[in-house]
Amino acid sequence: MGVVIESDIWEPNKSIYILLFIFSVVSIFCLPAKSSANVLDHASSASLLRFQRKFLLLFSISSVMEGLWAVFGEYELTFYGFGKDQLLNVISVGFAVSLFIGSFIGVLSDLLGHKKLCLLFFLLHLLVSLWKLVFGTSSFLLTSIFLSLASSIFSFGFEAWMVVEQDKLGQRQEVLNDMFWMMTFLESASFIGSQALANYLIDDNVIRNIKSLWIGAGVLAVLAVGLVTRGWQEATQTTILKDYRVSFHRHVISDKRIWLLSWAQSSVHFSVAAFWILWAPSIVADGREVSLGLIYPCLLGSKMLGSTGFPWFFHVPLVLRTEEYLMYAFTIMGFALSIVAYDYQEIGLLVALFCLFQTCLGMVLPFLARLRTTYLPNEIRGGMMSLSLMPANAAILFLLVLRGHHYIANSTITSIAALGLFTAAGCMYSLKKWGKQLQPSRRNL
Repeated sequence: MGVVIESDIWEPNKSIYILLFIFSVVSIFCLPAKSSANVLDHASSASLLRFQRKFLLLFSISSVMEGLWAVFGEYELTFYGFGKDQLLNVISVGFAVSLFIGSFIGVLSDLLGHKKLCLLFFLLHLLVSLWKLVFGTSSFLLTSIFLSLASSIFSFGFEAWMVVEQDKLGQRQEVLNDMFWMMTFLESASFIGSQALANYLIDDNVIRNIKSLWIGAGVLAVLAVGLVTRGWQEATQTTILKDYRVSFHRHVISDKRIWLLSWAQSSVHFSVAAFWILWAPSIVADGREVSLGLIYPCLLGSKMLGSTGFPWFFHVPLVLRTEEYLMYAFTIMGFALSIVAYDYQEIGLLVALFCLFQTCLGMVLPFLARLRTTYLPNEIRGGMMSLSLMPANAAILFLLVLRGHHYIANSTITSIAALGLFTAAGCMYSLKKWGKQLQPSRRNL
């Protein structure tokens, strides 16, 4: 009598997707002050409204492009026979580029103009697509370099451009807050959309259809370049390098509050990078087969849900200060990663902890953007954001090198990420004592 062995593939409950979608929609449409309407319909001028709509469209396109390579990049390397050590080398090269070049691009953005750097973002993606179509599998190293530079620009360029332009067009702080959470929401939604687009373009015949993804990314890049170059006039940059150095020293180097905020941003960046590198190995560590492609939308859906919780704190009377909300969120994120670092192998609990981490992250990112607006003048925003990521990129690169030589375990990296989040919570506690009061003015609501 034959023995039939059934495969045990762990998959998340399908109802999770429905619940995340329903909760996100309810959170948006039940806002006390109808925050989403403020962004799209209640702009202070017609020019501001046009800019907001075009910018959100452009940011969504850029997020889809980032998501395409994030979803498909590692799979492509594996498909072409890259082993674990080779994958690690490619990732390490990317973080090295982000450390030694990407850390200083923000300063260049402040001096030359954020629109130009965002245009460079799309040109880099276009160049990667064209290069792959011409040279195919021989361009992985160059692809890693260009896409790492593009990711560095993505981390600060669009936010800085949006803030500077809205300041020129005379926005209210409440509308700016809404743009922050909508950017986080649309980024996560676009990443999910990029996964669906990649699956559609690749289909079952990977060898035949793999170029379809490169063509799709190239088409999106050309569309975005057209949107950026036609009809958008950026505010003239009048800052020279000498004045920029003086302003940067006065507002950043000499202000201990900016150091606290920078460390918090760096800790978040490190924890997020460690999360996306290690979440899949953590789940499959016990050897069970897991549908990682179905877990990925759950993580991003949780981040979307967290972002929709942000406006609730600014359209009702605040109970706590912004720093206090961040302090509690960082603590929760740190505890979530601490349990993961303990090497717990129950897949359901791991997925729940990862979703909790992403939910808090969706709320943290708009809060940090609000703090940057409070403490930083617009003319040095990009430089501060990119330079604050330098410690995180250096730490990630160092740990990846150690990981490649088997000197450090994944659980140790996760523990360091958790420790960084706990220190970020401490920074917010100190910033609460030294910082400005961030209660919104009720007359503007």
